[in-house]
Amino acid sequence: MAPLRGPVLVAGGSLLRRSSGAAVCRFLSGAAGKRPTIRFMSDSEVLGRIAARRAELDALEEQLAKQLAEVRTEREELSAAERVFTRLSAQIADERAAAMPPTAQVGGQAVLLVPHRGPGVEDSALPPEYRRILAIVRRAGGPVMVREVGEVIGLDTGVRGKLEPLRGKPAKLAGRGWLRKLPDGKFTAGL
Repeated sequence: MAPLRGPVLVAGGSLLRRSSGAAVCRFLSGAAGKRPTIRFMSDSEVLGRIAARRAELDALEEQLAKQLAEVRTEREELSAAERVFTRLSAQIADERAAAMPPTAQVGGQAVLLVPHRGPGVEDSALPPEYRRILAIVRRAGGPVMVREVGEVIGLDTGVRGKLEPLRGKPAKLAGRGWLRKLPDGKFTAGL
């Protein structure tokens, strides 16, 4: 680096070029109420300070370059993780959709379809509530009333209105061949 030509003023740690004057000086802040003092610096002191500051900036630049590289690496990893997450989410959603029983629109509302029992149709094709009812009737080992199914499910069977939504489900299972409805209104798993 070429030495500075012409006068330079160092004020508060900053180098300032002056258009007149022959010496390099530094303002030293004075105590409260006193005037600041001026100290003259040689060319070698100024060059030393410049070199020291340049070294600080070079170290800072190196540190920031490392941080930037780390940030870029992490962003690439996050981008890859996001792609994997998106693919897995789509795959899980597809699997859930395939596992869900088919639905139909009746009166503008989605209604679960209960498939007819037949060869190749397993219990897993039923909606979860219907599978649970089917399992309760099978475990009973004999004919059961809707009230008994409601008790096992945990419904308040003392209130007639609580059982009404449940009554249609065993009847639907019986209509599709999963259960058998006896003349006395009880349901059994044996066909």
